Parts: sequence; C-alpha cells; structure tokens
Amino acid sequence: MFKVAAFGEVMMRLEVPGYSTLAQGNSLDYSFSGTGVNVMSALSRFGHEAYLISTLPDNPLGEAAMAYLRKLGLHTLWIQRGGKYVGQYFLEHGFGARPSRVTYTDRLGSSFNTVAYPEEAWSRIAEGLDAVHVCGITLAMNNLARTQMKRLASEVKRRGGIIIFDCNYRPSLWGPDGYTQAKPHYIDMLQAADIVFMNEKDAMFTLGMETEECDRIAQLEHLIPQVAREFGIRTIAGTHRQINGDHTHTLTGYIYKTETETDREVGDSGFTYSMPLTFPVYDRVGAGDAYASGIIHAQLLGYESEYAVEYAAAAAMLAHTVHGDTPISSEADVVKAMSGRTRDIER
Repeated sequence: MFKVAAFGEVMMRLEVPGYSTLAQGNSLDYSFSGTGVNVMSALSRFGHEAYLISTLPDNPLGEAAMAYLRKLGLHTLWIQRGGKYVGQYFLEHGFGARPSRVTYTDRLGSSFNTVAYPEEAWSRIAEGLDAVHVCGITLAMNNLARTQMKRLASEVKRRGGIIIFDCNYRPSLWGPDGYTQAKPHYIDMLQAADIVFMNEKDAMFTLGMETEECDRIAQLEHLIPQVAREFGIRTIAGTHRQINGDHTHTLTGYIYKTETETDREVGDSGFTYSMPLTFPVYDRVGAGDAYASGIIHAQLLGYESEYAVEYAAAAAMLAHTVHGDTPISSEADVVKAMSGRTRDIER
C-alpha cells in the first residue's frame, strides 16, 4: 500500500442531538473531523499508511483531538502542538423540507491558522510520501494556511509525489466577492495537481470558464476536458447529486482521465460514470470525502476507471448511512455494497 498524507485543519463538530435546532436544544455532542481527517481515515481503513499534517493546541482539547485521530487509524507524527484553539462548527440536522445547517465559529484564531510550521519541516514531511491531499477549504482560511499548503505541495511535487486537490469551495468561508478572491489560489493549486475533485460549477464560477450548454452533464463534458488540458491534470473526478421527492438521494459519480499511451492501449480515458445510486440518508456530512477517498485508493492501485468510479460511489453511499463526518467502511464493506443487494443482518 501507499504512504499518504493530508494537510488540513482538525475541527470540532458540535452537534444538536436529533433534529432540534440550536434555538431549541440545550445540549451538544462533540467529535472531531475535517476534510483531511475524513479522507485519511478512509484511506487508513483501505490499508494505506495515512498521516495528518496539522496543528493542535497543547491543552486538554488538543489531547482529546489527538486521541480521536489515533482511534481513526491516523498517524499523528506530523501534528505539531501550539496555539490555543480548535476550529469549530455547529451542525443542525435537517428534516423534510428543512435542510441541515452548518454554522462556523471564528476559525481564523485556531491553532492551525495561527501557528506556522518551521521551514525545515517541509522537506522532512515530504520525504517518502507517495501522495498528499489538500483542499479549497484550507485555501479559504488565511495567507499562512495558503502559503504552507502551497509550500508542502511544491516539496512533494519536487520529490515525485502525487498532488491531490479537492476544490471544496465554501461561499461562507470566502465571503463577499469570494470567487474573485479564490481564483488565483485555485489556479496555483490546479497547476500543481495530478488528481482533482471538482464539477462544472467550480469551472464556471471559481475559474470563470464559459459554456453555452444548459444541462449539467453537457456542461461537465464541455468544461472538464478544458480544465484538464489547460492545467495538465491527468485525472478529474466528482459527483452529481439529486434530492428526490421522497427525501432519498441519488448520487452519480464520474471520473475523467486524460489520454496517455497506456490509457489509449486499454481504452481507459475520457469520461466514465457510475451507475446512479439511490438511497436514504442518515448523515450527509463527509460523504464527498468518502467518494474522494475511493477514487484516490483506486488511482493509487491502478484500477481501471469503471471499477474506480463504482467503488468510490459505493463508498460515498455507505458514508450516508453512518453517524458523523468520518467514513468508517473497510474495503470489504465497499466491495459488498457494490453488489447492489440489500443485506440482512450478518451473524
């Protein structure tokens, strides 16, 4: 298997029990998450050596987060200690016509966004890494987070590692005129990336690309190859989601691969779509990270696109069935889910 890492913030998820709103509730359950946490946890369960690169406070809150990360199977060697705070968000679960809602606290004061890594640390961290995962949520934080993210990606790239970039644009984090602010940073990361997670909306709104197509699939198939050509990206993947009248969700995954000599020989280039999966939703947060982890796992192992996209879609579907942000399915669980059969109790 492979040695992989993610650079990102560890966040505390503060959740109102059941379907109450913050105004109604009088207690909160907490856990720890974050895009990097979620993706690395899933890859650890798929058998990879998974690390998190982050900063936590040197206090009981930081200790609680470290213990939680170890329980998820993450290596914590590169988590430095400093600062005073952990970023937080409040989650209210939606029901029926009322959607779930996430409210962030002031994240700019967190340890991750205020404490710099020593410059000499980057070469040591990058040594021996097969791949590193970074995302647009980190880009939205501040100049320190952006600078460190780009520095790490540059060091891993220089040593021949794979750069994985998830666009993950969050309007609430960028604020007014967010697309204009985000664009130059997204361009920097796309120029470095080998595997990218995005869809047609990222191309249109964040990158400002134009299309006359109206249908989402047509927009995707017009814009994604342009992104791949412009930035020299070999693999781009993502999902389309439909929320149905009975409150089930239908998810379709896609992967686009630029044509190489090897891909041409086996016919494994262009767009490949998963079968649409329809399922009830228990907890939606973190499902995109599960999909990303499935694609990353399949790409690292050299699986063909048809298998990769079905595997990733099944991983995302399973993530909707468990409580919490973090995927907990093993590779065996995902392969079982790919069979498409509803299963009885396993005894």
